[in-house]
Amino acid sequence: MGAAPDIWLICNPASGSNDAAGLAALEDRCGDLGFRIAGKTVFPEEDLPDGAALDAAGVGLVAIFTGDGTINAVIGRLDGWGGQVLILPGGTMNLLYHRLHGDRPFEEVLRLVAAGEADVRRPGVIGCNRGVALAGLLAGPGTSWFDVRETMRDGDVLGVVESAAQAIGETLAEPGIACREAGSTEGYPLIMLTPHDEGIEVAAYHAETTAEFLSQGWALLRRSFREGPHDVLGTFDRLILASTDGAPFGIMIDGEKREAEAVEEFRLVACGVDLLATATDD
Repeated sequence: MGAAPDIWLICNPASGSNDAAGLAALEDRCGDLGFRIAGKTVFPEEDLPDGAALDAAGVGLVAIFTGDGTINAVIGRLDGWGGQVLILPGGTMNLLYHRLHGDRPFEEVLRLVAAGEADVRRPGVIGCNRGVALAGLLAGPGTSWFDVRETMRDGDVLGVVESAAQAIGETLAEPGIACREAGSTEGYPLIMLTPHDEGIEVAAYHAETTAEFLSQGWALLRRSFREGPHDVLGTFDRLILASTDGAPFGIMIDGEKREAEAVEEFRLVACGVDLLATATDD
């Protein structure tokens, strides 16, 4: 076993697992395994490093201990860089971490990386005009539940009630989103796109009855989108989502809210930087 490489650590105190104790445990584990933390960025207080800064520091490995949204920003910043990126579980859902490492604890992942036993991958991700989704993308009026999630994060109980009522109204009242490749013009309040190496899996969530919708809403509030009632529409290399009324619609790219055109194309592309993986399957 060779010496563990120097790393540049990026963290975000606002992410789900980034409290002082969690960060200290991570740094201790890195030291135990022989990693030297050659640089550290606390985002968003500090600017993210680019490839040139990392090369100048002699660092070829970046460890990202943040949520999926910040991971997206970092990988976008490093697109085309010749080094490697290690994703660690520093957020709430850690979707990309689980895709790359399965259910391994981060201590085991670090041990495998230090031993040189991790694989280098450029997994399939979702590209569109609004950005690149590494972990997943949500589209439709149902993305108004994002505001409920943010209010819950702030601990505003009254705000949760008000924003939840608004989200329900918007989701039931607004026209839905259709997937053209699925051969249906039916509109759904929420469509979830999940990238895999072999294609983009499309799941459509619906609200045909109040009870069904409330079940879906509770799943969204718990950030467990897959638990809501849904239809699996298929897996595609390229697909088009369109609003049924011709108006722009909301999307969430790795948890960050954006707005799409009335008709938007999504395609499977390769990640722009090498990621380390310890799981056997996508």
